[in-house]
Amino acid sequence: MTTNSWIFWAALSAVFAALTTIFAKVGIQNVDSDIATFIRTAFVFLLLALFVYFQGKFSTSLAITKNSWVFLGLSGLATCASWICFYRALQIGDASKVIVIDKFSIVLVAIFAVIFLGEKTLLKDWIGITLVTTGLILIAL
Repeated sequence: MTTNSWIFWAALSAVFAALTTIFAKVGIQNVDSDIATFIRTAFVFLLLALFVYFQGKFSTSLAITKNSWVFLGLSGLATCASWICFYRALQIGDASKVIVIDKFSIVLVAIFAVIFLGEKTLLKDWIGITLVTTGLILIAL
């Protein structure tokens, strides 16, 4: 597996997502969930701005189409809503239970990808999605 592999980056994403939840659960103690989300977002913004700046990529943002701006903005709004809900749930519930419900997004992405993006899924894909759904329900219960 090379650094040009989507599997490599997706696996790293999973590791960092897991650490995100663990760190958040510890950090959210005695902190309002909305304030915690704001602090997390401020760190994300600052670190990404530095990352983009030091790679010299700010100039390429001028070439982004209006359509891309709209959908990236909508993605940002969805991210904000997701994080607010996630942190609220994390403050109230156990991390191991909250993340299971949160990861139902896997199933929703598969369904939305078919409906909105026209992605083709095979019978084996739907069997996998059904197994994921069943697993999530079993863990949540």
